[in-house]
Amino acid sequence: MIEETPTKKTNGKTRQRFGGLLVLLGFVIFMLGTEPSLFNMDRSTVIGFLQIAVFLFGLALICLGGYISLNALWHGRQRTIAADIGIRLVSTGYVIALVSGFADVFGLGTRPLPYVPFFGYWQARGVLIGEIMIVIGFLMMIPYRRAKES
Repeated sequence: MIEETPTKKTNGKTRQRFGGLLVLLGFVIFMLGTEPSLFNMDRSTVIGFLQIAVFLFGLALICLGGYISLNALWHGRQRTIAADIGIRLVSTGYVIALVSGFADVFGLGTRPLPYVPFFGYWQARGVLIGEIMIVIGFLMMIPYRRAKES
């Protein structure tokens, strides 16, 4: 059995804490975009362009912070193929959420750009599918340990 040694010394706890704080900040920004009434900032009955941009920015911070935290759990060891696939799933899920959220801005939605962008039913489904992919990717990035054989 080959013993794996860390290739470089890094402070994993600091990276885990920084990633966790980034996830927390991203969650607050995400909630500001999805439910501005929680912060007494609700001015409209519909979800418009600015709210979509804010919650997608918050989702980007969540993805970045989660990547930093989960990557720090590997302690310099080589990641598994599943973890590498998980990283790509997180990225792909965010791109799906971004394109779905900005579908009207990109001209793919039901109300292209001369009209006011609107976050509709199909866009919400696309963002939800992207978020599910992000969660699956994060679960794949967790470094599971095998039980020692006797």
